[in-house]
Amino acid sequence: MLPFLVEAEAFVRLPRSLQSLRNYNFRLFWLGQLISLIGTWVQSVGQAWLVLELTNSPLALGTVTALQFLPVLFLVLFAGVFVDRFPKRPLLLITQSASMFQALALAVLVSSGIVDLWHLYVLAIMLGMVNALDNPTRQAFVVEMVGREEVVNAVALNSALFNGARIVGPAIGGVLIATLGLAECFYVNAASFLAVIVGLLLMRENLLHRAPRRPSDHLLNQLAEGLRYAVGTPPVFVIVILMAFLGTFGYNFGATLPLLARDVLNVDASGFGALLSAMGIGSFLGALVVAGQQRSTIRQLFAGATGFAVGLAGLALSRSYPISLAILLPLGFSSIVFTTSANARLQLETPDALRGRVMSLYTLLFLGSTPIGSIVTGFLAEQLGVQLAIGIEAALCFLGLAAALAYYRSVVSRKPPAATSGPPSDHLGR
Repeated sequence: MLPFLVEAEAFVRLPRSLQSLRNYNFRLFWLGQLISLIGTWVQSVGQAWLVLELTNSPLALGTVTALQFLPVLFLVLFAGVFVDRFPKRPLLLITQSASMFQALALAVLVSSGIVDLWHLYVLAIMLGMVNALDNPTRQAFVVEMVGREEVVNAVALNSALFNGARIVGPAIGGVLIATLGLAECFYVNAASFLAVIVGLLLMRENLLHRAPRRPSDHLLNQLAEGLRYAVGTPPVFVIVILMAFLGTFGYNFGATLPLLARDVLNVDASGFGALLSAMGIGSFLGALVVAGQQRSTIRQLFAGATGFAVGLAGLALSRSYPISLAILLPLGFSSIVFTTSANARLQLETPDALRGRVMSLYTLLFLGSTPIGSIVTGFLAEQLGVQLAIGIEAALCFLGLAAALAYYRSVVSRKPPAATSGPPSDHLGR
């Protein structure tokens, strides 16, 4: 079925918003991810339910989540060096296979009735170690599949895919738990990885846009080289500043959303689900809008970041459920405009030989910072209240925006007159 779908002639007539799907290798990858990401969200729901069944402890639930992200925090920068050293398709075959076996091990433990909390802790750490390598590899592999001309569209379609799966996957997970049981959630996720693995095996090597291999230096030297490039290259460092603030603090506001729904907006679980759906729909629409564009500009990057910070501030002030619901739509929209723009600009600005290391830094700031941001967010919410905690997060996002904008303007003002005469330069993406 998968080979038939990717060979279908209908893909040739796709509109501009779906143009990267005309690429055979990317179609294989995208269709495989469509299945796999739904499975990932099914497992996420099943895992959360399993932890609560075993312990009835919010602390245990938070610990499992933190253990999945801690390896990303500590290992992802080193993983970026390996991404630049080795071909990315074989690396993805390894990481996707390892993720499949992690899900299968969890399924067997649950179905046999011997699962315990420590099993979940160990498997969460194992999955985090795999994700530390898998995430920057997948990010850097996009350019190899579609080339620089279509990378903005491809990144946006991946974002749309992720957010679509975020809407569908939990619903499927809930149905599976209610009808078949918890173990089936993990079996379904394990099976879903086969779609990606088969897609990777069917790819055509001659269609990949691979960069020439460079001699490998010492691991720490290569790591330092990537960090020097990120800090010393203005178009990249602008994104690093923004992501350091928004990724660490702003994007962790989701940890307070259940408390906001219950204690401030006074709604039940279905009301909380509607809040999540509103943000998911906004994110999905944002991804589709960016997918229809040919390039990612600095204005779009700052607009997305500003819209996200404004949305957070509005959420901090609202005590009305309908208003909060309305705020979450543009908040989700802006969040995806920002992350998609940041991802695409990093892909375009970074040389092929450094892309794995730069995308590992992006992964660190966006995902690896989750344990830090979640702890800060939880502490603020417990000590000061949910709304004030979200308000402080919004203020930190505005602080990051101000720092990034000040840096960007200082770089532009230092450019010599000859570089700014004539048509506007797009080196900084104006």
